[in-house]
Parts: sequence; C-alpha cells; structure tokens
Amino acid sequence: MMGLTPLEWEVIALSLRVALVATVISAPLALWLAYVLARKEFWGKSLLNGLIVLPLVLPPVVTGYALLEAFGTQGLIGGWLADIGIVLAFRWTGAVLAAAVMAFPLMVRAMRIGIEAVDPKLEQAATTLGAPPWRVFATITLPLSLPAIIAGAVLAFAKALGEFGATITFVAAIPGETQTIASAIYAALQVPGGEADALRLVWVSVVIALGAVLLSELLARRVRR
Repeated sequence: MMGLTPLEWEVIALSLRVALVATVISAPLALWLAYVLARKEFWGKSLLNGLIVLPLVLPPVVTGYALLEAFGTQGLIGGWLADIGIVLAFRWTGAVLAAAVMAFPLMVRAMRIGIEAVDPKLEQAATTLGAPPWRVFATITLPLSLPAIIAGAVLAFAKALGEFGATITFVAAIPGETQTIASAIYAALQVPGGEADALRLVWVSVVIALGAVLLSELLARRVRR
C-alpha cells in the first residue's frame, strides 16, 4: 500500500493499538461521568466538568509534562507503580495513557450531549413503575443515547490516533516502542528529503480517520433502526 516501508507499517500498527486501547479503557469511565454530569446535580459539578475539559484547553505539552511529573518513574504515582513493576514513561503503555487523557474530554462531551437528549420523563416513568436505576439506564438511557456514545468513542479514537504533543513529551518517539504516526511524520519532516515519507503517513492517517467516521455513521444508522 503506497510503498510503505516495514518501519512505517510498524508505526501504523502501534498507532492503531494505542488509539484502540486508549478508547476501550477510557470508555466506561467516560460513560459514567457523562451520565453523572447529564443527570445529577451536586456540589462541585462545574469543577468536575472543568477538570474533565482541562486537557482540551491546556497546551498538549503541558499535559504531557504533568503526566511525566505524575507517572514518571520518580513521580508521585509513577514511583509507586514502578515499585510493583509497572512503568509507563517512555513505554507504549504511556502513549496509551497520554492518548486517553487527551481524547477523554471529547468522549465525555459527546456522550453527555446524547444522554441529555433522552427525555427524562421516560426514565421517570420507568422508575415510577418500579424499575431500579441500573435497569432504567440499561433499557432506556443507554439504547436511546447509543448513537452519541458511538460517536464519542469514534471521536476519541480519532483524537488518540493523531495525538502528538502530550505523547512526545511523556514517552518521546522511540522507534518500535512509542513512535506513533504523528511523531513519525514530525521526525520525517526534520530530515532533508523526508517530505515523501511524511506525506505517505499523512494519507494513511486521513484514510484511517475517515474510515472511522464512516464506520461510526454506519453503526449509528443501524442503532436508530
């Protein structure tokens, strides 16, 4: 495909793995927080919403540095994790963490909008008939907001796939370990004559992102039927 080299295939495979794992592991927490923000009123709600959105408005490098301080081997959490054999800094798992943090606000926002669009009277009617909260959520809220949940997950996947600033600050761009498509494009552009290599990866990321969006639309249409 487009004369991709083995190293570029490796970069693409790693990027897909990082984006997919970041989306899957953050989706349950994003859905729970989206539901809480959409349906609950509590003290500190605005603060919680602000903390969730924070990675979206902060410079990505700042987020990456904060991750390095917290999850580096000498960091508050990273030091404890290192003691039990889990190291995130400069590993592909750290790239997953950085991608998940940067994509999380988009996922929560899309899911929250979908849940808020569900008529609360339907949920209240089910509750009045004796359905427990988990059943109301599973049989009414979740099915009716599923297209938005899928859209949120796809948005997060696309964002995670293209994440650069926080990732390169937290885990650098080590070929075969942490070098994703975005960092490989950046590296190619730093080398004289590397524009062709960068262009191939640009096209690959466009094709993958477009494919993800089209798949999301297809799944959403099936859900609405």
